[in-house]
Amino acid sequence: METLNQILESEIFTLRTYTLKVSQLVSILVIVVVTKLILWVLKKAFFRKNKSSKIDTGSTYALLKIIKYIVWIIAIALVLESIGIKVTLLIAGSAALLVGIGLGLQQTFNDVISGIILLSERSIEVGDVLEIDNDVVIIESIGLRTSKAMNRDDISIIIPNSLITTSKVINWSHQSHQTRFKINVGVAYGSDVDFVIKNLEKSAFEHPEIHNKKLIEARLLNFGSSSLDFQLLFFSANIFRIGKMKSDIRRLINKNFSDNNIVIAFPQMDLHLKSNISE
Repeated sequence: METLNQILESEIFTLRTYTLKVSQLVSILVIVVVTKLILWVLKKAFFRKNKSSKIDTGSTYALLKIIKYIVWIIAIALVLESIGIKVTLLIAGSAALLVGIGLGLQQTFNDVISGIILLSERSIEVGDVLEIDNDVVIIESIGLRTSKAMNRDDISIIIPNSLITTSKVINWSHQSHQTRFKINVGVAYGSDVDFVIKNLEKSAFEHPEIHNKKLIEARLLNFGSSSLDFQLLFFSANIFRIGKMKSDIRRLINKNFSDNNIVIAFPQMDLHLKSNISE
């Protein structure tokens, strides 16, 4: 026992008046290991409870993330105390420095506060499909400063949390199980309107991923400058990959129009020439 005490009290290095002992290093290791163990146990307990209850995965993840940050803040404070650094004195002594750093890192703090808001109010959760800056992404993780998402091109995107909280964001995952989409198409003047509507609805009906085919609807939208403008409305549960589905339906529309001699309009301009014949 005496030998153990001597080992723990032995000095690793000395810098002026400060001395780091083996016991302090052991305390740091114990704090880190215990912190990781606590977080591991909490993660297992939370997700085991999530499977046996009606709590959604996004809510569980958000709550666990907040607890993780709190536990690590406490752990860091304990580490500083264990090596002889008084946290309260450190904060008080560096108040002016913290103000300067705060001004320089204002945007970073804004992102952090936004991250806390996202994790606490859970308006955005992991797995949600969002439309931000005309780009549709699926949220993979929400961090304290940034969130990680993937767009329809399978490109990973790092999004500052402040962009999500301060911008106009469409959360497609907050919709009902069926979301309505539309495809616009123009046909040549002189086409049979009822026949065009019938072929548009038929094209959507032929796609296997259409949700509730009874709600398929085609409309005469407008009298355009060079075309009769139609709009095809349909419902789908495939929100994230809707681009491919729209492409497939457009191909069906093109095929059905071609088979039935319906001409898809293109911009036209009539040029009238007036000649002055002088005698």
